[in-house]
Amino acid sequence: MAPALVYARLTWREARRRRLLLALLILTLIMVAATSWGFSKLWDIRVQGRPPGAAFVRTTASQIMIVVAFMFTTVLGLSATVVSSPSVSGDLESGLALSMLARPVRRADLLLGKWLGFVVLVVAYSGGAALLEMLLVNWATGYMPPHPFAFVAFVSAVGITLVTLSMALSTRLSGLVGGVIALVAFFMSWMGGIVGSIGLALQNQPLIDAGAVTRFLVPADGLWRGAIWALEPSVVIATVRAAGPGAASNPFFAADPPPTLYLAWCAVWVLGLLALALWSLNKREI
Repeated sequence: MAPALVYARLTWREARRRRLLLALLILTLIMVAATSWGFSKLWDIRVQGRPPGAAFVRTTASQIMIVVAFMFTTVLGLSATVVSSPSVSGDLESGLALSMLARPVRRADLLLGKWLGFVVLVVAYSGGAALLEMLLVNWATGYMPPHPFAFVAFVSAVGITLVTLSMALSTRLSGLVGGVIALVAFFMSWMGGIVGSIGLALQNQPLIDAGAVTRFLVPADGLWRGAIWALEPSVVIATVRAAGPGAASNPFFAADPPPTLYLAWCAVWVLGLLALALWSLNKREI
């Protein structure tokens, strides 16, 4: 087995040993059960004394589901950052890296193995939690998002960007400092997206440009917009578009998926930051 895959497997074992996977599983099941129960209560709403129609319930469910997805994405982002930020620095500070790298193992294998292990955990959590939530919402309301697999891909990409950023910082900074910086960048990206939405509503080009810049510096918000688009039914997109740019500036609305060039930039961003992390670790004195 390749050394990088060995370290990836060790990363999974470490997450299981610390009961991280068990804690996330229990919390996710509780959140999914609670939100699914809430979705089922949409049928109890009365519109002018009459029960709601299926179209009303499904449209309402689609908008509530975006808020639920925001919660899941936030949990994913926080978990990915907190777990991966001390991954390299912790081994360096404890001397564990010195004992492992004294053998014929490249530093790149250590970093890539840990990165791959965290990426698999992010994708597994994103896919499992999202698909379970969507299936239960479909059972409760009859609503299924138009692009469920695209949603999983976009949310997973948000987690991967944060894992990559946290691990790059971990090659030079302590886990605490690197984690704080990564979380600040994560939330600043979302704030930049909101600023861009406000600029769109006000037709203010500087605000629009500020939002665009933050999406390129840290692509978490741009990928989150793709996740929103994957959940939006076509009837909502058509209605909001007809209402004008003010309505379309809602931070929980996206009429279109991210452009292909932007997705290519996100891939370049992740690979470039991973290459920078490898260079930083190779240059660091252990």
